[in-house]
Amino acid sequence: MCLLGIGPERKDCSLAEPADIRHLIGATYLEDDAIAERVRQIGRQISLDYRGRQLLLISILKGAVFFLADLAREITVPVSLDFIAISSYRQDRRAGGAHTVRFLKDLDHDIEGRDVLIVEDVIDTGLTLNYITGNLQLRQPASLEIATLLDRPYRRLVDLPVRYQGFQVPDEFFAGYGFDYKQMLRNLPRIVRLHI
Repeated sequence: MCLLGIGPERKDCSLAEPADIRHLIGATYLEDDAIAERVRQIGRQISLDYRGRQLLLISILKGAVFFLADLAREITVPVSLDFIAISSYRQDRRAGGAHTVRFLKDLDHDIEGRDVLIVEDVIDTGLTLNYITGNLQLRQPASLEIATLLDRPYRRLVDLPVRYQGFQVPDEFFAGYGFDYKQMLRNLPRIVRLHI
């Protein structure tokens, strides 16, 4: 079966990437129709919550782009999109070094007085997103909320209110629907477990 095929024509094929990584791809964790249904549900709830308002969706590049695109199409109130890119790392993990976040790309638009929804692919410890929300709050949006496709609240190190949650997932590695392995496999229509 071709893991990269779409629809019923999933037949024998090989990955187009130079490295053969098929041995890393495990069982499907979330089928594309289950993801689509949950995104529809979240979109309906957001549309109700923001009825009569305009909403700015902010995606953190690159993993959340697939979720953002599908979610935006399910929201019935006027939306606009903007993007940020960050670099996040812990300095000298063995010595308990500080968690550092750096903006590689900032927003293109002013968010003062706007209703803002951060659209994230997965939230673990919450440290990076806590830094981002703190930074955005300083810009005085009318409201600032978070939507995530995958969530691991049991790994939180900070109190981070997540208003919209797709799926609560175990502490495993995933690929597909925006999640990558060395920048590959984002284009899988479903989410699979990775054996790494």
